[in-house]
Amino acid sequence: MHVFYHKHYNTRMEYNTKRNNLTIREYGRNVQKMVEQLKLIEDRDKRTEAAKAVVRTMDQLNQNTDTASNKADSIDYWHKLWDHLFAMSNYELDVDSPFPKVEKMVEKPVMEKPDYNKHHIRLRTYGRNMERIIKEVSQYPAEQRERLAKPLVNHLKMLYLTFNRDSVNDNVIKQQLSDLSDGLITVPEDYALAPTKELNQLISNNAFFVTPPAKKMKKMK
Repeated sequence: MHVFYHKHYNTRMEYNTKRNNLTIREYGRNVQKMVEQLKLIEDRDKRTEAAKAVVRTMDQLNQNTDTASNKADSIDYWHKLWDHLFAMSNYELDVDSPFPKVEKMVEKPVMEKPDYNKHHIRLRTYGRNMERIIKEVSQYPAEQRERLAKPLVNHLKMLYLTFNRDSVNDNVIKQQLSDLSDGLITVPEDYALAPTKELNQLISNNAFFVTPPAKKMKKMK
């Protein structure tokens, strides 16, 4: 483990100590943190809209692997994502879900491979869904934007590393978040993003959910 400057110590402690608290590890710490922030939104309508944005983020992780053109028509697929959302909130999230809220289960839900066909993924973009999520979050009050900025920028870095394991510039990722949100979502200049080594390890441990299949990559060369 690298030694960081004191001003980043609390950030690193937060990153490391919460890693073991993931309800569904395949979604990663940043999505789990987004779910935790949902419960802090007092307005029910805004909380519901934010929940929809988080579900689309969860869908984005699946998009990076094995998505399909007719996926939106798969009710079971979206039902599963909402079930996972409630599970990650410890079944405490109160929102207007398009599906019945599931009861608390004794065992943690297990991610399953979505049953649909594959289609081309653009490696050099974050995808339309991620851009739409950022646009939606950019409309939230300043306090909520500030809370979600760090999970979002770390999530962008993880998506970037999915296709660029050897090179990443944190300042570029920060600037891209600012650009995609028209300057409304920013992080402090001295904020240190999650370590590249640890994010790569997370990606490797959950490669099925965040990296394209080998055959797909081969075709794109």
